[in-house]
Amino acid sequence: MGGAIRRAEPPHSGFRREGERTAHAPAADMAASRLLWRTAALLRPSRCGTVVRSTSGLLRHHGTLSVAAVSRPEDDIEERLLQEPLKHADFFNLQELFSVQELFDARVHLGHKKSSRHRYMAPYLFGCRLDHDIIDLEQTAQHLQLALNFTAHVAFRKGIILFVSRHRQTSHRVETVAKECGEYAHTRYWQGGLLTNARVQYGAGVRLPDLLILLNTFNNVFEPHLAIRDAAKISIPTVAVVDTNSNPSLITYPIPGNDDSPSAIHLYLSLFKTTILRAKEKRRHLEAIFRLQKKSASPRGTLQRPTPRVDEEKGHSGPLSPD
Repeated sequence: MGGAIRRAEPPHSGFRREGERTAHAPAADMAASRLLWRTAALLRPSRCGTVVRSTSGLLRHHGTLSVAAVSRPEDDIEERLLQEPLKHADFFNLQELFSVQELFDARVHLGHKKSSRHRYMAPYLFGCRLDHDIIDLEQTAQHLQLALNFTAHVAFRKGIILFVSRHRQTSHRVETVAKECGEYAHTRYWQGGLLTNARVQYGAGVRLPDLLILLNTFNNVFEPHLAIRDAAKISIPTVAVVDTNSNPSLITYPIPGNDDSPSAIHLYLSLFKTTILRAKEKRRHLEAIFRLQKKSASPRGTLQRPTPRVDEEKGHSGPLSPD
């Protein structure tokens, strides 16, 4: 074939090669710009919608703008409930629950012997007397306040709280307090993978606890409790009482204090019980207030009067009768 192969162009297409001039180029450019403008107007994104192509070939909006504009009252109340506690430093008034003197009377300051001290617990010590470590109660009060405040926020948001303890003398008391609070307790042998392998052990759809409260960081053979390690692996926050022989590095909210004295354990349980019950009562109170405010702010329905009509034949006017 001697000649070169050239691509055929449709006549009056508006396209031109370099060096050519077509009489139809201005009209084609104007039509193309007009088409682009109309397409851009149709493709302008809506607030809550998407653009799809209809069966007729035209572009139309297929969105949920009318649905999104109408919000349920329950969602508004829930949003206000979640935001209201964050506006206050002590929303649940937890500073009045205890004092340093009460901590001292419950023997919270008494630690273990100096020889069994963990190196990470040195910043929380007040001193050493008769070869026994003394815990600084000022720091204990600060950490206890933070732990109670976090527990109250979890209970306020309907989180699941699990009490964990292997102390034989107080295990029954721990279960009783958890039942009175409407929460859960685990005072038996902790099987490894109880949290990290929950899907295999319990099946899909199981809900894990949102907070672990440990009254003792050791099991019954004085080894670190496996719940601390499992909770740290899957990022479950923990609140734990750490004695001078404990390792607080994996605890989210450590509470330096005595974890062996029954009087100290009873004080901790009493504080956690009061905190959880107060947070739940606060939520019920705010829900009732917000629902009343929502009900009073909503517009009441007005009665529509019947539309009068004029009877042309009889010259009588009256309300429209149903068909």
